[in-house]
Amino acid sequence: MYHGLMETRLTELEIRYMQQDRTLRELSDVVYRQERAIERLKRELEQLREQVGEMNGGGMPDPGEEPPPPHY
Repeated sequence: MYHGLMETRLTELEIRYMQQDRTLRELSDVVYRQERAIERLKRELEQLREQVGEMNGGGMPDPGEEPPPPHY
């Protein structure tokens, strides 16, 4: 009786270990994909900042630096 109980408990632990191992691999994949997405978004944000900077420096004044219209 004791041997059967130990075998059952060992089997349950092995199953639990395999499930946790699979979950860890899945989470690792998710983290990897998120890291790649974050890096891509950082690059896109930097490009947008450069474009806005070029627009402000390329003949389109910053609205805060524009003189007020004559009727003020």
